[in-house]
Amino acid sequence: MAKSVQDILNLIKEQGIKMVDFKMVDINGQYRHVTIPAENFSEDTMKSGIGFDASNYGYAVVEKSDMVFIPDPDTAVVDPFCSIPTLSMTGNAMIIDSPENRPLPQYPRNIVLAAEQYMRDLGVADTMFILPEFEFYLFDEVGWDVQGNSIGVALDTKQSYWNSATEGKGTVVPKQKNYHIAKPFDDTYECRSEMVMLMKDAGIEINYHHPEVAASGQFEIEPQLGVMSKMADATMWIKYIIHNTALKYGKSATFMPKPVYGEAGNGMHVHMLLMKDGKPVFAGNDDDYAKLSKEAHYFMGGLLKHINSLCALTNPSTNSFKRLVPGFEAPVTVGYATSNRSAVIRIPAYAKSADRRRFELRNPDATCNPYFCYAAILMAGLDGIKNQIDPHAEGWGPYDVNLYHLSDEEKAKLKHLPTRLEDALDALEKDHDYLTAGGVFPEALLKNFIASKREECRQLAAIPHPAEFDKYYNL
Repeated sequence: MAKSVQDILNLIKEQGIKMVDFKMVDINGQYRHVTIPAENFSEDTMKSGIGFDASNYGYAVVEKSDMVFIPDPDTAVVDPFCSIPTLSMTGNAMIIDSPENRPLPQYPRNIVLAAEQYMRDLGVADTMFILPEFEFYLFDEVGWDVQGNSIGVALDTKQSYWNSATEGKGTVVPKQKNYHIAKPFDDTYECRSEMVMLMKDAGIEINYHHPEVAASGQFEIEPQLGVMSKMADATMWIKYIIHNTALKYGKSATFMPKPVYGEAGNGMHVHMLLMKDGKPVFAGNDDDYAKLSKEAHYFMGGLLKHINSLCALTNPSTNSFKRLVPGFEAPVTVGYATSNRSAVIRIPAYAKSADRRRFELRNPDATCNPYFCYAAILMAGLDGIKNQIDPHAEGWGPYDVNLYHLSDEEKAKLKHLPTRLEDALDALEKDHDYLTAGGVFPEALLKNFIASKREECRQLAAIPHPAEFDKYYNL
């Protein structure tokens, strides 16, 4: 049920709230915040909003940077990490205008809402449900240094195979053998269980949590299917809870796609399905491949057609492409299949009921801005439905074989994901009309995003890498 201003005022009184915290999202998908004393919260707060400089968030030029943030009362939740009782809310950024303020088109939350409205306007569906899987590492120690005379990183997890000489005691996990491993090896069980309880307190229902493949402290938490825009908000809160709970337990959490060389990377696989008038759009007949409808196949076709440009938004870090390499159950090939983790789109065989018939996109990772990521996925899929892009006719599958085990001749016929962020950005420059359709993604935002990410690439490319010393120092 939607909350009113009076509901928030009642909550402030009942919970003894002293501060109200407004969490906003910058262009990179990171929380920023501003806080007011609880007694200052009123009806006018919801109408007039909180002023902020959008240029520092990466959205607007300095000359037009004064914006206001309007909180959404439905997102109100008591922040469990503040010793002073604090109520947290997210919301939308607005351009100051007369007589009424209007939404800032570049703001991530406004974009995901615009994508949902575009879907409804097309008549394809009224709701998109998604389920992102959150993979992350928990380290006991981590530090890095980038100086003229010192470049390097050191990290440690007590349970990792590399500590067998000092931390044996029957609790060290062999390399790549951590999947679903139980106590005494699973030494962060209580930490993750607390994360899940805090998520449930915030209204985010969870399917499960478990150790993931990498023995150096990799884990996963999976929420239940949720409405796309609400899951975008939930994604931010889930990451917030994971980071802060890890610190409480003396750990450091990271969603970095490839923090440990030679171990599995962190993905954020996104399951998706569409509903219209309460009926599943993706449910097909028994004789359809994987019992998926033609709309589902067209949706997959749109994702596969635009996958290179999508990668700029779903995998927007240089480190992202160190995860997307063969040998670690990470996708490298453009294709779809049932129960096949080597294809970029996997159709889970266990989703048997018609209202749960779906597929997952396996390339995204949690360095993305979730609002951009989820909205872009929807827009690519809708483009596939609009233009009836058949993935089978295009030669993208189904690949019901392990793509890593194909011969070199067979592999040469396949289309592959980008191997560098620069290549994904090149693709986004050339292929983004599907994103700007209906005015969902502003052209100015995409240009700004691309320029910002190109500068990141330039900066990182200029820094000598420790592995280069190993290769070239003595030549």
